[in-house]
Amino acid sequence: MSVEFLLTSLIVVFLPGTGVLYTIAIGLGRGFKASIAAALGCTFGILPAALASIIGLSALLHTSAVAFQVIKYLGVLYLFYMAWSILKDESTMDASDDRSRKSLRSIALTGTLINVLNPKLSLFFLAFLPQFISVNAPNATVELSLLAVVFMVMTFLVFVGYGAFASAARRYVIGRPTVMVWIKRVFAGAFGALGAKLAMSD
Repeated sequence: MSVEFLLTSLIVVFLPGTGVLYTIAIGLGRGFKASIAAALGCTFGILPAALASIIGLSALLHTSAVAFQVIKYLGVLYLFYMAWSILKDESTMDASDDRSRKSLRSIALTGTLINVLNPKLSLFFLAFLPQFISVNAPNATVELSLLAVVFMVMTFLVFVGYGAFASAARRYVIGRPTVMVWIKRVFAGAFGALGAKLAMSD
């Protein structure tokens, strides 16, 4: 496993995307423990894309415009749903001490769906992972699987860091309802913008 792979993966993982936004939102609203559930869900959401790239299904998405478009617009709809739910669902980013309204399992499931419904993840892995294995590798499947696992571990650890930062900032948010309202609007707008960007992308 090369240093180049580790550095490139770290840069990719640190880039703010839907998973990062969701983990931060949960950390702000529900605290560190809930943000870990969000990070875990987002990490598991990577698994289908990684498996797809390893077994070649991502090549099908790349060649089948219909399959790609169907998955893409499911992702668009889900991002718009996330934007709407952040604005309307009081439990999503509620900074009170009542944590019972939304279970950790539900938080993790939402994080998983965010990444599962992102068709570009499979294409990313298709283009990304093969660059870091030998052309003459005796067992390319094993090497690709190892790289995917390392990428997922890095994703989880970085997302937990984002969640820890957000949960620390939560202390400032509690007792300031106006700040929370604007934070919710910013996150809802970010999810809506990501959905619109995905809808307009090729």
